[in-house]
Amino acid sequence: MPDRIAIRTNRDLAPYIDHTLLKPEVSREDLVKLCNEARTYGFATVCVASHNVAFCAQLLEGSGIRPIAVVGFPSGTETTEAKVAEAREAIGAGAAEIDMVIHVGRLKAKDYAYVERDIRAVVEATTPRPVKVILETGALGRDEKVIGCALAKAAGAAFVKTSTGSGPGGATAEDVALMRQVVGEDFGVKASGGVRTAADARRMLEAGANRLGASASVAIVSR
Repeated sequence: MPDRIAIRTNRDLAPYIDHTLLKPEVSREDLVKLCNEARTYGFATVCVASHNVAFCAQLLEGSGIRPIAVVGFPSGTETTEAKVAEAREAIGAGAAEIDMVIHVGRLKAKDYAYVERDIRAVVEATTPRPVKVILETGALGRDEKVIGCALAKAAGAAFVKTSTGSGPGGATAEDVALMRQVVGEDFGVKASGGVRTAADARRMLEAGANRLGASASVAIVSR
């Protein structure tokens, strides 16, 4: 990951960005465009649905840009077994990282043992590939965000991530700062959901994020 002091222009934001396309109606042409943009601008990864990973892995071969997959997206209410199966399939198709959605209902019900097991099962199924845990922060209170971060870290995940982009609200600098405070400096924090401008991106990095999820990536780095 590049040093934050090296960010002098908007183009320098590119290595922090997971270039994201998760619309259900996505076409092969859309995926080709996504991967070409990632090559052109030097984004860290492309983030797609698990069933699109194999195609993107083929398009990105030799580029150094990694395809990553979302699992349990966007609700997170699938069974643990379903999440594990989806994650394994994505890894087999070439995914270098997994972004899994936490079971928000179980977290809010204080079923912390379930939430930790759910995350740990995906982590163990995909090791050594890193797992990011999507908390859906817009649906959580402060204490729930803190507990969600702690559970993700305890379960062996590599990152906590703010949002799916489909839930009630996206990333905020305040949430990113809180998440960084909880997980410490040796853990990943991904700001995703509503990151649309270079100013947004810089604000999230300054708050403590070290990865950004965005579908407006090209606009962020080129304006």
